[in-house]
Order: sequence, then C-alpha cells, then structure tokens
Amino acid sequence: MEKMHKGLSAGQLTMMALGTVIGGSFFLGSSVAIEAAGPAIVISYILGGILVYLILFALSEMTVANPDSGSFRTFAANAFGPWAGFTVGWVYWTGMVLAMSSEATAVSILIREWVPDVSISILGSTIIIGVTLLNLLGADKLSKLESGLAAVKLFAIVSFIVLGVSLIFGFIPGTASAGAGEVAREPLLPGGIKGIAGSMLIVIFSYAGFEIIGLAAAETDNPRKTVPKAISSTVIALVGLYIVSIVVLLPLVPTAALNENVSPMVAALGRWGMGWAGTAINFVLITAILSTMLAAMFGLGRMMRSLAAEGHAPGWLKDEKEVPVRGIMFSGISMLAGLGIGLLLPRVYLFLVSSGGFALLFTYAVIMATHIRFRKRHGCPPDGRCQMPGYPVASWLALISLVVIIFSMPFIPGQASGLIAGLIMVAAYALVYIAAKKVFVQRENTLFVDTNERKRLRTRLSVEFSRELLEDIRKKHQKKSDEKRRKKE
Repeated sequence: MEKMHKGLSAGQLTMMALGTVIGGSFFLGSSVAIEAAGPAIVISYILGGILVYLILFALSEMTVANPDSGSFRTFAANAFGPWAGFTVGWVYWTGMVLAMSSEATAVSILIREWVPDVSISILGSTIIIGVTLLNLLGADKLSKLESGLAAVKLFAIVSFIVLGVSLIFGFIPGTASAGAGEVAREPLLPGGIKGIAGSMLIVIFSYAGFEIIGLAAAETDNPRKTVPKAISSTVIALVGLYIVSIVVLLPLVPTAALNENVSPMVAALGRWGMGWAGTAINFVLITAILSTMLAAMFGLGRMMRSLAAEGHAPGWLKDEKEVPVRGIMFSGISMLAGLGIGLLLPRVYLFLVSSGGFALLFTYAVIMATHIRFRKRHGCPPDGRCQMPGYPVASWLALISLVVIIFSMPFIPGQASGLIAGLIMVAAYALVYIAAKKVFVQRENTLFVDTNERKRLRTRLSVEFSRELLEDIRKKHQKKSDEKRRKKE
C-alpha cells in the first residue's frame, strides 16, 4: 500500500486511541462499577491500568517487529496458524460492528432529547452514514477530526477534576468544603473482594479500544519509534485521568446512590447544586460516542482489508488503496443492518450485541497468547528493544487475568448472554474456516483459501518433482554407463 501522506505522528495516534477508549463506558457505565466496588473502585482502575499497560506493550513489541495493517490478526495467524487469524479477525470485526450499531442507537436516544420528533431509525442511520463517509477522508484528516473530538472529552474530564477539587477544598464561594466527605463514611470494601472482581469487567470495558494503535501502525512513517511513544502517552493519559477523576468523585457522592441510568459525574455535581452538569455531560457523552464510532470504523476498515488480502474475506473486498474504501463501506452497511435488526427484532439484537464486550476481551487474550509464542520464537523485536516488563511471568498473569474476567461475565447482570453469544461466535467462525478450507482449498480462486499455505504447498511439490526428475535422469545415466561398460567387457 503506497502512502500518500507523511504518516500519523505519535500525537495523532495517541489522540486517536484516546478518542476510541474514552466513551460511554466511562462517562456512564462506570456508575455500575463504582456501585459494585465502593471506594475500592480505585484499586479496580489501578489493576485495569496495569493490565492495559501489559497488553499494550505486548502489542507494541509485535507491531515494531511487523507493522502490518492486520495487527493482532496477522500476529495470531503467524503464531498459531491461519485459522487463528481468520477467527480472531472475524470475531473482532463482528463484535465491533454490533457494538457500534448499538452506540448509534444510544446517540440517537440522547439526541432525541433535543429533537424528539425525529425517529431513532432516521437518526441512527444518519449517524452511521456520516461516520462511514468521514472515514473515507483518510487517516490524516480523520486523525485531526478525532483529535478535536477527543479534546472535548479530555476537557470534560479535566473540568470535572478541577470542579471536584474546588468542592473538596472549599474554593467555590458560598459552598461548604466537602473534605473527605462520603469516603469517611463508607467502608473501603463494602462488597469485599467480590465487589472488586465484579467491577473489573466494566473497568476493562472503559479501557477498551486501545488496539486501534496496532491497526493504525501501518500508516505511520516510523512505527519503531512512533508506536511505543504513542502507547506510553496513551497509558499515562488514560490511567492518570481515570484514577484522578475517580478519586475526586468519591468524596462528593455516596457510591450506593449511583446507578446505570445516570453518569457519576452528573450525580456528583448535581448533588452539590450544579444541575447544569447534566446538559453539559449529555453533550460530552454524544461527542464521546461519536468519537468512538469514528475511530472504531477506522479500525474495522483496516481489519476487513487485512482479511480480504489474505483470502479470508470475499475477493471483492480486496483494496490496496491508502483508504480501504470497500472495507469501510462494507462495515458501514453491516452497521445499518445491525441497526435494522435492533429495531425489528430487539430481543435477538440484544443477545447479539452483548457479544461486543466478549469480542474485545477475546481479542486481548489472543494478543497475550500470541505475544508469549512470539517471544519464545523470536526473542526481542529488532534492535533488541524488549518493552514487556517481567516477561514471561507478566504475560502469563495478564493472559490468566483476561480468561478469568471473560468467564466472570455471568456474574454481572446482563453479561451472561454476552459470554454465550461470544463463545457461539468463536465456534461458528472456527467451523466456517474448517468447512471452507475443506471445500475450497483446492480451488485457485477460492475466497477463503490460505494463500501462504498454497505457496508452501506449491514449493514443496516443486521440490519433490525436481528430486524425482533428477533421480530419474541419474538412473537413466547410470543405465547407459552400465551398458557401455558391458559392451567393453
């Protein structure tokens, strides 16, 4: 793929990652995690930050060695075989398409508070079409737009921290100092260790989306320098902002008063007479979700191009241009289809969309498993720059933690269906690969044939044929020599 621009910088890559990560899961969904863990939610976010740090630097090591646009899908295929790349690629793509169609519905519901006469179907379709078309502008222009939207979210979080600190220390005239406030009146672990464990799933979801760095790595000029720098900036910004905002939040509102229907920031500021916060956060929430959708579509287009290039998707999706137009358009049409299913068959859709969280956790587990295999085979990336601290113990701990989190999904209300749907999806794609390979592997133009395996097979057959040909020539030559020797005798 020929690059037509100077490439994404570390700053652009960081803002794109932050744009993907900071979304509804933090501004709204974190209420559930805080209610479950109480003040110990800080521990959950620290543990989540450590896990994200390990996953990101595992991804970074492999990306530096091979900045392929398929990222973790390509790495999994190299480590475990083409079936793994096929499965994780399609599971990730499907989960994200379903999740983003759900986000389009959520944004539509928020916007309807201002324009109640417009239906969700029209609003949702308009949003998906807009996100799709904006992605056709290319990485450089999209990163600038994404940086602006991410800046709104970062400004909102920083503003909340400033207001919260002002309330805690009594810097706002006419308002009493909150001090330690609710923290002094609550036990540290109201739900015990189970509370922390129960909150971890939501916490990880609030960090999810950072894998966009790997998918965008191929569109940077110098991945060896840009990717590690972007990852360091992303980890510091995310973990720092999340933990500080939660620490500031806890003295202002009882954790038991929070629920999934209200943003914890809105609840905290509203309790201290700042009712305008609800409207402001509503605007930020819309911005956050739109930003997440834009960045997610960027990744989906690149993932589909990678699948098609390897013969793991229909041939008409192959696209060697700088902007994967076909992959983006196909992903956008699929989101519209998901939106339609949600409106026509809401129960079926809820079951399907719940697999979105599973798809992300499954992807992260595959990244860690792939990294372990990668380091065993190749050691450190080029130039000997090992970034993963504490390997192999840290890698194994991260992998085991992700597996535990995945299978703890049934303990969170509404997430049991996500685990079931996710496992069905993984099994279904694995079976599709096996069936397609058996049926089409001998066809030259099959949509799912493994081109690398075909090349290896051809090479092996050529070598074997050459050996047989040489052996036949040698025998004929030996036969003629024997006949000449007999005549002389």
